[in-house]
Amino acid sequence: MDPRDIPFTLPDGSETTLRQLGGRAFLVVNVASKCGFTPQYAGLEELNERYGEAGLTVVGFPCNQFLGQEPGSAAEIQEFCSLNYGVTFPLAAKLRVNGARKHPLYAELRSAKDADGKAGLVKWNFEKFLVAADGSVRRFRSKTEPQDPELIAAVEAALAAE
Repeated sequence: MDPRDIPFTLPDGSETTLRQLGGRAFLVVNVASKCGFTPQYAGLEELNERYGEAGLTVVGFPCNQFLGQEPGSAAEIQEFCSLNYGVTFPLAAKLRVNGARKHPLYAELRSAKDADGKAGLVKWNFEKFLVAADGSVRRFRSKTEPQDPELIAAVEAALAAE
């Protein structure tokens, strides 16, 4: 299934898909407000600003599955991201990325392999999945910073592809 067509819920309770958000490529990231990787929000916002007009849409998916590092309500998460990191990219409603109740979007995304050729479980907050215009997915683990040259090159290639 094309990950761009899998519905997910927004904080206001409405449903959408990546495709409905617009854009040619999407950087899907499971996020958390109380994680050592939380400062990556700033880099994600920078990517969103830098490549937004070219067709990149960053989408944050709050997840509380890793040591309870995203305990807030939808409103608290939105406020935290806006006040602390100036986040303007869309955030989804909190969801699960692993386990029996994992969201269908993440069930699909988890089949993508990382640089070491490993697919499967999301290992921590701030894993990144770059969904290209053809629906193909590249996976970047949590330690990959948003400004990492390999991630930037993948974003630029995804935006250049027709």
